[in-house]
Amino acid sequence: MQGYSLLSLARNAISHHEGWQKAWRSPELKAEYDVVVVGGGGHGLATAYYLAKEHGFKNIAVVEAGWIGGGNTGRNTTVVRSNYLFPQSAEFYDFSLKLFEEMSSELNFNVMLRQAGMVTLLHSRHDVEVMRRNLNAMHMNGVDSVWLDAGEVADIASGINMSADARYPIKGGILQKRGGVARHDGVAWGYARAADALGVDIIQQCAVTGFDIKNGNVCGVRTQKGNIKTKKVAVAVAGHSGVLAEMAGFRLPITSMALQACVSQPLKPVFDAVVLSPAAGVYISQSDKGEMVMGGGLDMYPSYAQRGNVHTLEQVIAGVVELFPNLSRVKLMRQWAGIVDIVHDSSPIIGHTPVAGMYINCGFGTGGFKATPAGGFTLAHTVAHDKPHKLNEAFSLKRFETGAFIDEMGAAGISH
Repeated sequence: MQGYSLLSLARNAISHHEGWQKAWRSPELKAEYDVVVVGGGGHGLATAYYLAKEHGFKNIAVVEAGWIGGGNTGRNTTVVRSNYLFPQSAEFYDFSLKLFEEMSSELNFNVMLRQAGMVTLLHSRHDVEVMRRNLNAMHMNGVDSVWLDAGEVADIASGINMSADARYPIKGGILQKRGGVARHDGVAWGYARAADALGVDIIQQCAVTGFDIKNGNVCGVRTQKGNIKTKKVAVAVAGHSGVLAEMAGFRLPITSMALQACVSQPLKPVFDAVVLSPAAGVYISQSDKGEMVMGGGLDMYPSYAQRGNVHTLEQVIAGVVELFPNLSRVKLMRQWAGIVDIVHDSSPIIGHTPVAGMYINCGFGTGGFKATPAGGFTLAHTVAHDKPHKLNEAFSLKRFETGAFIDEMGAAGISH
């Protein structure tokens, strides 16, 4: 049996994938669907999956301009957490984290969730005072978080600069033990395979070119592969949400910007947790392959370019080296950027649009990955029932008319 397994492994290693079973179908685009989901990233695929599984829809299409998971889902730093400040956000993101905890079993696909913790560093008296309040808010919202002293931070973040003369001295930290990372492409592939098994048509290389709207109601989607009749459209395209909204004749209160990240050469294990420094403007974790995954703030100008600029990359590297001097000689392996959709109050938009029958999931800014399951779950509920789920009631476009903002800049920011 062992010989057979080794022979099979060797044969498949040089097979160039011939004979491998496809994870999902490549169907032809049909002329009509009950629901069309625009966007084949994590949120779009999750929406289609939950529409089929939870709400019994049988005729669903996911149309993707590129390839599955090729947008922000494949261009993020894989952090999952729920340590938010406002009750609406805490409930939403904690629900999402719980879905992540069940995801591998739910989808029968290993998404490699590693809950090694998320540490937010404190560098000053001001940080300590503010984070004491934030910790209390988290506890009031039922989010697991604990206070760390400087020694406990050093134990978790091996190699961190503990010098009294450090530019960013370590005064302590906040730890969410359930935070961590998951494999981003695994999430996309898991939802894609599970949705396909429920009959969802996943159509790649199929860009949307417009919408058919009559008397304020959506009645079709125009694509590069043909026109589709439908009465329900769910849009989940992250940083390109404004482009799709313009096609449908309305504007969104979002700005699209590039968010960069980079990885080092693979190293032996350094530390397990995700470490964030708001003061230094950087965060870092280690992937399962040993790469140090590093990121920081936005490029701070509107852009659709998936490359970013050198200035921001320099800031990230400088912050990481200040916090972890032992990484100063490590080689940078690759860099990339994703296009994120920034909203005034750093909270998402999930729900109805001015066009009847059209719904949208956007505005997650720098932290959309951790919201993938909850974003899909709540959008699917909204599409199926034409009214929001209790978890996304507060995240509608209406708040920009009423002023009922959910200002999560303190918990969003660069926390991702």
